[in-house]
Amino acid sequence: MNKIFAVGIGPGDLQLLTPRAAEVLRSCSVVAGYPPYLELIAPLLEGKKLIPGGMRQEVERCTRALEAVLEGETVAVVSSGDAGVYGMAGLLLELTREERFASIEVEVIPGITAALSCAALVGAPFANDFALISLSDLMTPAEVIRKRLSAVASADMPVALYNPASRRRHDLLEFAVETFLRAGGPLPGALVSDAFRPSQRIEFFTLDRFPFDSVRMTTLVIVGNSQFELNRGKMFCRRGYREKYGVGQ
Repeated sequence: MNKIFAVGIGPGDLQLLTPRAAEVLRSCSVVAGYPPYLELIAPLLEGKKLIPGGMRQEVERCTRALEAVLEGETVAVVSSGDAGVYGMAGLLLELTREERFASIEVEVIPGITAALSCAALVGAPFANDFALISLSDLMTPAEVIRKRLSAVASADMPVALYNPASRRRHDLLEFAVETFLRAGGPLPGALVSDAFRPSQRIEFFTLDRFPFDSVRMTTLVIVGNSQFELNRGKMFCRRGYREKYGVGQ
């Protein structure tokens, strides 16, 4: 059976690329991906054929990658973070339902997804249950996103908000802030932009003073819950050790 690799490259720092992902990328003759992501792993791509493609060209890019497999190439499709979390693994699996690509196996190579890389920079915000929600309405209707935000807010769960805003889109971020503020009050949180890259930026906030102007396309928004604490510049979510064992008192 032919095979294509869906590779998560993590946040972009080659030190945080898994050894398995590096091994697969070195073995491939063709690598497909969004150009800024290909630039992050450029040292591993020398001499390889590239299939670049911009935003909203994911179907075309993955289709070309699958066609390259049928032509005898060893192919990887890269995603930032983890390929299975808002990445290309799901799309490749959808495409291989088509008869022409049915002989191709998709192997997913995991990577450190944005929620976890950003969490590590601010402390341990996801030490207990948490949610991931993308605020991009390109593929998911805005009304569905609003329902999910309301459900998470009512459950007092920390959340990582992917794709929080763009030049044309900011209303869902405003809705999210209002919803969590109404449900839980001025909860703490953090913005992490360009995690583990030279332009990395971290900013802590409370929801009543949310720094909308600091949010960029490459920002992940972390919103806490009633169990969040900030101690010596690190944010964490209590899991229950204080209540059961008196830890930290």
